Amino acid sequence: MFEMTGIEPPLANALRRIMIAEIPTMAIEKVEMWQNTSVIPDENLAHRMGLVPIAADPRIFEFRQEGKPFTAENSLRFRLHVQCSKKVPGQPVVLNNTEDEEKHFNNPNVYSGDLVWVPVGDQEARFARDGIPRPKPLLDDILIAKLRPGQEIEMELICEKGIGKTHAKWSPVCTAYYRLMPVIELQNIKGADAQELKNLCPMGVFDIEDIGKTAVVKNAAKCTTCRECIRPDKFKDRVYLGKQKDVFEFTVESIGIYKPEEIVTEAIS
Repeated sequence: MFEMTGIEPPLANALRRIMIAEIPTMAIEKVEMWQNTSVIPDENLAHRMGLVPIAADPRIFEFRQEGKPFTAENSLRFRLHVQCSKKVPGQPVVLNNTEDEEKHFNNPNVYSGDLVWVPVGDQEARFARDGIPRPKPLLDDILIAKLRPGQEIEMELICEKGIGKTHAKWSPVCTAYYRLMPVIELQNIKGADAQELKNLCPMGVFDIEDIGKTAVVKNAAKCTTCRECIRPDKFKDRVYLGKQKDVFEFTVESIGIYKPEEIVTEAIS
């Protein structure tokens, strides 16, 4: 979270849109499906794979031009091969709940951690030389599919560099939004009225001075403009709620490929 002061709304909104849609990441774009006997249709499974976030620095890769081949400079390749079987072959199994599946089956769940990086060209040597971490899914426990004995998933996956404007799977943020910072002014609210005003606010925006027992604004940034403080008639003309037109409070949540501060820096640049 950060504040930006002295800019106009179009510029603030442009920064927000750039963070969402124009900062590149690496994501799975091509799926070569060799085997899928799970209950998930091929196209649904391929779409699901595209949404698995990939922990790879996109700044070391190039954009692939339309119609050009996948190379070590513009792509990453992963392989996924998981087959489910019974731990005791031939034994009949009746599951009362899914918690028992690990006891009876091998590989009943397919997770993102099952993806195996397959180096393309000189990637392995180059990454080791430059100290670049091995590409992998951002999290290892993302559930992709559930299998039962005899079911199998085998595929090869190709990642390429892209931006969120093309597809949301390339967006580096969970959410990026801003709000105008509030302005609150009070007119001579004292004693019992001050206590009532303090109790009305669910966010704890107001406090009472020890000297004079006067209501004051303790933390305007906590205000959500819920308007509870001006619902009673006695406070309608004594509490002013407004917005600062050139002070924006941004909130940026990263999916983890970039740090939030890196997203902001990339968007500004």
